[in-house]
Amino acid sequence: MGLFNLRERRANLENPLVPLNSLSLLGLFGGQPTDSGVPVTEYTAMNMSAVYRAVSLISGLAGSLPLNAIDDITKKPVTGTILDDPHPDMTPLEYWRLMAAHRCLWGNCFSQKVYKKGGRLAYLNPIQPDRVVVYPVKAIAQNPAGKIFRITQLDGTMTTLTPNEVMHIPGIGYNGIAGISPVRMAAQAIGMAQAAEATAARLFKSGNMLNGLLSTEAELDQSQAESLQARWAEKFSGIDGAHKIAVIDSGAKFQSLTMPADDAQMLESRDFQVTEAARFFGIPPYLMYQTDKTTSWGSGLEQQARGFNQFDLHPNWLAPAEQRITKELLPAGQTARYDIDRLLRGDSIARAEYYRVMFEMGVLNPNEIRDQEDLPPRDGGDVYMEPMSATPLNAPLGTDPVIGGSSLGPSDGG
Repeated sequence: MGLFNLRERRANLENPLVPLNSLSLLGLFGGQPTDSGVPVTEYTAMNMSAVYRAVSLISGLAGSLPLNAIDDITKKPVTGTILDDPHPDMTPLEYWRLMAAHRCLWGNCFSQKVYKKGGRLAYLNPIQPDRVVVYPVKAIAQNPAGKIFRITQLDGTMTTLTPNEVMHIPGIGYNGIAGISPVRMAAQAIGMAQAAEATAARLFKSGNMLNGLLSTEAELDQSQAESLQARWAEKFSGIDGAHKIAVIDSGAKFQSLTMPADDAQMLESRDFQVTEAARFFGIPPYLMYQTDKTTSWGSGLEQQARGFNQFDLHPNWLAPAEQRITKELLPAGQTARYDIDRLLRGDSIARAEYYRVMFEMGVLNPNEIRDQEDLPPRDGGDVYMEPMSATPLNAPLGTDPVIGGSSLGPSDGG
């Protein structure tokens, strides 16, 4: 009974613990079956332009935005951490982009923690998610997370690792153990889009996009048919043939052809499938190059970028990685944080006004402003300014705004 339940659990396509593209499922189904008849896997889904765009956008932002270890006391970035050089071969951008792409496709990303002899973390080794199955187990002192990772190695052997050896960043899921694949959830929309694209290709190949037909009462051989077609195309096609009166001999007749309404609607449905795919990844249509769509986040690019970051990019993709990295990779007193300010900052005029106000309020000093503009610090630039006109609320007249005492100076006895 236990073995049967295990096999049933491993073969259940709705079980988030089972990778959609595992070898067993590929052998049985060839991917997620859909009503369109097109099987969908994490690999074939990338053939849909909307999925490729969504994955490249999210993973590109996650890889290119600075990811820093911030000291909790000084609030300054800490250098020399695992975040600066997570892999011996990959650049930080390549590594974090890959991790985000795995989460976009499989709903999970995995990296094996490789330690030095002294027990210090040396680097992270990415693991392809379709080679990992996450199993819930009884939580014990050595494994308080209550899960293990069964990994199929490239040579076919199986390895079992614990959360102490694997960093796992799950997406949204059912049970808190593993995330569900966005591709699996969007399989119907992706399959329909790919089916529509294949149908459109067959539509063009089959000749349904012809402008018209020339028919004759007499049967023509190949050379006669080609001669008639050439004479018609030469005289009545293009700009020079506009508004001419056609005279056709030999009893030939011309019949105009138009695309059937259902075929036109099929082509229009491809745009809808792009919007459907965008919903599953939380991307506004304008970032999917659906420029005919409007947005309720404002008309400017800055407002649209803020809306995307506030409601989708940060809470769904960046924040989970920040907290998992903080929990598993950084020592106490440090917090992982993406620097999204550069993504949200406005144009030069807006930035200049922002810096002026923050400088006059004493919030930023010149070197901090220069750092945000990727400029080197300058001597004397670490001094904060204090607005001289500011005084405490209800302070008596003549109170010094800086030291809180009288600004009239010592009495001269007069």
